[in-house]
Amino acid sequence: MIDAMSRANAAVVGLQVTVAEGARSAESLGNRRQGSGVVIGSDGLILTIGYLLLEAESIQIVTQDNKVLPAQAVGYDQATGFGLVKPLLPLRGIAPVPLGDLSDTRPGTVLMAATGGEDGDVNMTQLVSLRPFSGYWEYFIESALFTSPPIENHSGAPLFNQRGELIGVGSLLVLDAMGDKRRFPGNMFVPVTLLKPILAELQQTGSTKLSRRPWLGLTSTEQGGRVQVLQVNKEGPAESAGLQPGDLVLAVDGAKVDSLESFYKKLWSHPEPDADVQLTVLQGADIKTIKLKGADRMSTMRKPAGI
Repeated sequence: MIDAMSRANAAVVGLQVTVAEGARSAESLGNRRQGSGVVIGSDGLILTIGYLLLEAESIQIVTQDNKVLPAQAVGYDQATGFGLVKPLLPLRGIAPVPLGDLSDTRPGTVLMAATGGEDGDVNMTQLVSLRPFSGYWEYFIESALFTSPPIENHSGAPLFNQRGELIGVGSLLVLDAMGDKRRFPGNMFVPVTLLKPILAELQQTGSTKLSRRPWLGLTSTEQGGRVQVLQVNKEGPAESAGLQPGDLVLAVDGAKVDSLESFYKKLWSHPEPDADVQLTVLQGADIKTIKLKGADRMSTMRKPAGI
């Protein structure tokens, strides 16, 4: 087990990203971003979390012996959140890690999370929950890995099982890792089982068909069976249509929604990103029907060189 985990850790690298001037994502993610990645391909292909790469202007890989190599973005999948990076110079002496599955990964399983870069580290953690996850930024996956104790530098950090197989990629620090509304700090990892069906498409096209879906430009939460708008993105479809922070979304195209999951699934049932969408909202004391046209989120952002 120690040998397997040592080999897995040897494939972990650091990532340093600088985004383009005026990037829309800089407001929430910053102009300079640091995280981790893990080599999964014999050609040096690196898997990381995609938000690190949004509107990237330059990407650098930092190896464990502190070599810095230029890289370019290969793909970003909005649906899962995965990102792919490829070095522009050979990554010598780094063997790719195998992709694992979740067949024997249950709450209580001891796992290893690793981080790369100058402050790279290895952390033993434990799976505490495996369940669906709804993100406030119009994001949903059917299964996510929740671990504790948390690691701070979670962005793109690979999660390994005891055979040294990659099973997840770090996305978030969360306060409810158990999922039962108790305060229990931990991390959310995106499972690589979601990567396997889309990896070839992501490498070939830079995106996936699943990512082509309506985006409204909302930050939302669910409260007591209702979806509440917290923030409206500047110049996004929701702002243009008149949605405001504090609005409650009651229905999409006439179908009631009572959670972020039901809200997103109804929204994404439209086959095209620019579909016409009808929202029923409680705005102040008034119930309103608001019509708007969705957008392809990636079309509102600058693509990194390489994609």
